[in-house]
Amino acid sequence: VQLQASGGGLVQAGGSLRLSCVASGFTFDDYAFGWFRQAPGKEREGVSCISSTDGATYYTDSIKGRFTISSDNAKNTVYLEMHSLKPEDTAVYYCAATGGRISTDYHGSYYLKYGRPPHYYGTEYWGKGTLVTVSS
Repeated sequence: VQLQASGGGLVQAGGSLRLSCVASGFTFDDYAFGWFRQAPGKEREGVSCISSTDGATYYTDSIKGRFTISSDNAKNTVYLEMHSLKPEDTAVYYCAATGGRISTDYHGSYYLKYGRPPHYYGTEYWGKGTLVTVSS
């Protein structure tokens, strides 16, 4: 099982990056996916997630309108398009997969806050992160 994130780098404020997460070793269609980030000295923060049932997407408030999550089931890949980047977006970004259901706003916000869907204690996968650095 592997979640391989890539696409991070150094970008100036206002710039854009696209992160990719390639999944292998499990059935992609059975899992919902999320992007999380952790800045130096700060706790992990949920950024965005996408449902496996209907492709619904959920975002944390600080990145709404700037980031877009999407998935390509044929390529077993989840993307995070990031625009209008700010220095406070600097962090290591992690891709995660959950076998739990994310199908409502409550599920999405819960998953982003706690790293797992509500009432779900099953399979979770986490990848190694990719560093995004936004210079001012």
